[in-house]
Amino acid sequence: MAEIALQMYTLRKPLEDDFDGTLRRVAEIGFRLIELHHYGPYTAPELRRRLDELGLRAISAHVPLDRLESEIEKVVDEAKALGLEYVVCPWLPVERRGDYPALADVLSRASERVRSEGLGFSYHNHDFEFTAYEDQTALDWLLQRVADAGLELDVYWAHHAGFDPVEIIRRYRGRLDLLHAKDATPGGDFAAVGTGVLRWSEILPAAADAGVRYVIVEQDVCPGDPFEAIATSLQFLQSHL
Repeated sequence: MAEIALQMYTLRKPLEDDFDGTLRRVAEIGFRLIELHHYGPYTAPELRRRLDELGLRAISAHVPLDRLESEIEKVVDEAKALGLEYVVCPWLPVERRGDYPALADVLSRASERVRSEGLGFSYHNHDFEFTAYEDQTALDWLLQRVADAGLELDVYWAHHAGFDPVEIIRRYRGRLDLLHAKDATPGGDFAAVGTGVLRWSEILPAAADAGVRYVIVEQDVCPGDPFEAIATSLQFLQSHL
């Protein structure tokens, strides 16, 4: 059964105001696993110690493309110090979209280096990767050429792009250790998991069948209290996984 984690980007404003206090509240809400997007005021070894103290474990981290390209050795050292299982490329700057052959080269090199240390490497999608590229989606084209990388499927962005998350989950069975869980309102805004229109009764069984190890709560924008949003998402997933 998949375990539940939280992508800390959801709480980026609280983290800016009080990094340590935000980690503490995440633990109090009931999360035990997190995915990082930065280390706050800590070095990687310091953050590992603080997470241990709070009963939290970082399973993965989103690492910007420029760092994967220019300082992969430091990225690997940080991942090992933090005890991560996965390194994830989270986003393509606008100016890097479109030149997918060059991007595939960068991701292949990063993936090879990360995997040489026994860690997983995954690519996280948004909606723009679902545009057509050489008679298929750019996402499919890219993952065909970075064959040893996994996909961290963001089901919201797949839905937002007009694609069925369940079909994509089935297509990438065996390469889909990480799943980003967020919901959508009828109007397309972000919503806590279980409060919107995504078909979780189909998504979660498909994810289990595909071998997803971690279902990671994320909400890019929270109209209300983000801590309430993540608690709502956690409660829903705990009752449905």
